Amino acid sequence: MFDIVGKRYWYFLLSALVLVPGLIALLLWGLNLSIDFTGGALLELQFQNPAKVLQPAEITSQLSEIGYPGSLAQSSSDNVVLIRTKALTQDEKNTIEHALETTYGPFVENRFESVGPSVGEAVTQRAVYAVAMAAVGILLYLAFAFRHVPNPFRYGTAAILAMLHDVFVVLGLAALAGHFLHWEVDALFLTALLTVIGFSVHDTIVVFDRIRENMRRHRGEPFADIVNHSIIQTLDRSINTQLTALFTLVALSLFGGVTIKQFVLWLIIGIVSGTYSSIFNASQILVVWENKEYERFLPFLRRGEQKQVAA
Repeated sequence: MFDIVGKRYWYFLLSALVLVPGLIALLLWGLNLSIDFTGGALLELQFQNPAKVLQPAEITSQLSEIGYPGSLAQSSSDNVVLIRTKALTQDEKNTIEHALETTYGPFVENRFESVGPSVGEAVTQRAVYAVAMAAVGILLYLAFAFRHVPNPFRYGTAAILAMLHDVFVVLGLAALAGHFLHWEVDALFLTALLTVIGFSVHDTIVVFDRIRENMRRHRGEPFADIVNHSIIQTLDRSINTQLTALFTLVALSLFGGVTIKQFVLWLIIGIVSGTYSSIFNASQILVVWENKEYERFLPFLRRGEQKQVAA
């Protein structure tokens, strides 16, 4: 039998190597917010006889090439295109219109106005509140579901820590991508983040449920051995389930167009992180807690405090 649990501190170290750079980037640079959060300008153009099919992805790419990355384009009936971009001066608007006219032909400007953020601070705060309420709900639900095993609240706490691990992995990588690649965080990113939370908790509960069953079947065995056996039993199911989702997401990333590439990428990163944290973090936290291994660090911390006082 593979000793997965015995290498738990290596898994914690790997998580730290991924999390720490992202957290530093998040503190230093924050997230590169798109116009969904910051507001901008709305331009509605109706083309008379477009020289080519109006593809939103191509329009978005063209706007990025002339200096307006993060712009959003939507096409509708009657050859109408809605463009949402950062706040524009009259000269900047003329530059965009000239570029589009050169590519697609003459048009009529139906509307040009400044708009507020579609997501905004209020909606973002509500999303944070929703995550907090979900965390409390997860804690209470798992405490109730595992009420017949010792220390049921540990399972809820471990699931929440694994969930936060996945959230900060995505946020940290988004901060790095925003600074170095100029990727922007938009409304779809918020959707991806909430989806990742759901995947993370679901996979963690599957592993925890098998631990609960094996605690009844293998009474008297060391808790670490029970957890290790449970992980191995659920490993195939977890990997196969996530691969099914990943195959679909990779196909979307390759053939789904420019407008959803980043959204799909965040989902892929979140699902991979969720699978990893469920197997290699959440379950290992239970073992560390059960064996009270955290007490090993307390004397070290106390010695450090005593040295500071003596100095």
